[in-house]
Amino acid sequence: MVTRIGDRWSLLVITALTGRTLRFAELRHTLEGVSQKMLTQTLRQLERDGIVHRQAYAEVPPRVEYNLTPLGDTLTDLVAAIRDWAYTNINDIESYRHTYDQRHNSPG
Repeated sequence: MVTRIGDRWSLLVITALTGRTLRFAELRHTLEGVSQKMLTQTLRQLERDGIVHRQAYAEVPPRVEYNLTPLGDTLTDLVAAIRDWAYTNINDIESYRHTYDQRHNSPG
């Protein structure tokens, strides 16, 4: 579970669905860079784990909406804290990565 919840796209889906219901296309638009396949897989995994609720409507054209379940809602503060930590520390992280890469990628 920790691996799934800590996954990049899972974190972003949970963030996008916090406090609102979105259709698949709206989610995909919100999550820049996610492929249709990856978003579908992520939503299915989160639905299977009880984090996301999928509501399909018998309409033409078909309409499917996603929102967080009560269990998913319990993750929103944690996900927000992780997101805030990442935003706060991104410059330091990039600096450490650069230093590490220089040290480990140089010949010798």
